[in-house]
Amino acid sequence: MQLNQLLSQLEFIKEIDRLKYIQRKTKLFNSDRHENDAEHSWHLAMMVLVLAEHSNVSVDILKVLKMVLIHDIVEIDAGDTFLYDTSKSHVNTDEELVAAERIFGILPANQAREYIAIWQEFEEGQSNEAKFAKAIDRLEPLLQNLSNNGGTWAEFNVSYDTVISKANVINYGSEMLWQYLENEINNAFAKGFATVEVV
Repeated sequence: MQLNQLLSQLEFIKEIDRLKYIQRKTKLFNSDRHENDAEHSWHLAMMVLVLAEHSNVSVDILKVLKMVLIHDIVEIDAGDTFLYDTSKSHVNTDEELVAAERIFGILPANQAREYIAIWQEFEEGQSNEAKFAKAIDRLEPLLQNLSNNGGTWAEFNVSYDTVISKANVINYGSEMLWQYLENEINNAFAKGFATVEVV
């Protein structure tokens, strides 16, 4: 029984290696190279550890870490939907649920249930942990765009109002982070996407 469980877990570990091949539209800080989903997930996990004190309320850090590490695994099957895509909704949870059930279903049943539940909690965005995880998930590409002369905002001609409407979800998880980012976004648009100092 233990061997079967181990083999399932190792099969899952091999499967999620494919996340390294899922390219995102955003680029690394001060770079022309596109980020992949695995890099994104690792960076979010580090951001959770470093920025946890700025959450609006006390949160279960381990649960937030699980959320940011697993939330994009479904993109192995469903692909990455660009946040500012005007032809496809960024909320494609039906397609992603099928992906979650297949990929997490590789794991032993108890782990599969846990990971699917954590993924769903993140997607619903109602718990304190999900709000903070979503704030961090939204924060990273914003910082990248700020470091890259507007990044995807400039490349895809994204309006100020659209950026703000997509970004203000940060406020629900961290008012402090949102105050900082809103100011930086305002400055960047006022300067015509001139690179701003990201601290």
